[in-house]
Amino acid sequence: MKERAQRLALFSAIEGGAAFWSREISERGTQAVYERIRSNGYDSIKHAAIVEKVKSFESPAAFQAIEKNESRFIIPGDSEWPLRLDELECPPIGIIVKGNLEILSNPSLAIVGTRNPTPYGTRIAGDFAAGFVDREWDIVSGGAYGIDSAAHRGALVAEGRTIAVIASGIDLQYPSGNTRLFEEICENGAIVTEVMPGVPALPHRFLTRNRIIAALSQATLVVEAAFRSGSLRTARDAAELMRPVMAIPGPINSPSSEGCHRLIGERAAELVTSVADAIELISAL
Repeated sequence: MKERAQRLALFSAIEGGAAFWSREISERGTQAVYERIRSNGYDSIKHAAIVEKVKSFESPAAFQAIEKNESRFIIPGDSEWPLRLDELECPPIGIIVKGNLEILSNPSLAIVGTRNPTPYGTRIAGDFAAGFVDREWDIVSGGAYGIDSAAHRGALVAEGRTIAVIASGIDLQYPSGNTRLFEEICENGAIVTEVMPGVPALPHRFLTRNRIIAALSQATLVVEAAFRSGSLRTARDAAELMRPVMAIPGPINSPSSEGCHRLIGERAAELVTSVADAIELISAL
């Protein structure tokens, strides 16, 4: 319990994906880093905000806030901890999960893409999600509008399970317009976050959560993405983990497919046109 409380203190104070703190925790251990922060062992000016949060951290209130939202804080070493997260260069200090914790280590496909898809992209995302569910895979995405929502819904329609990795606190579940979708996801699947309840979804948190989407999944599929889409970050994260990356081609004049064509052109993703193609590619690697 002591390590869990110390990790939660660090979790509440340190932004996800912080390379310096990931190295410190990896090399020194949770307790040493926690105690060093509390004893002013780090630069008190550079890390002032973190030091203040750790020193003022109240463990009972923090755990109560998590439990109030019917969720759990899990850490490395827990039986439910997905070991694939440990492959990240900057693994999470912990994660907060609402729903079915047992599926976090299941075979899963990440499906990501634009928030403004065409009808073609929406249909493809749903079809691929359903196709993988039929093959007993779970679907991982980010809970956002567009391709994310289409992927989650495709899995649910096929009576499968899906995981939403969100950039806000478990109580905020951004975007609020997907509240009903999040409720449906939690019936058999899960919602995962790397931030405390009450923390808003800010732009940089979408980028850092993308690495968790990639790490939880055995492969990543990009369905419609603009040339500079954040989905390309997820694809890069997956590639760094040596996981298969695939992309759906679209019309050559469609801005919504420029990111996918970029990945395919740079050989950063394999072109796939069917669920069978994707399964064959993943099985061959």
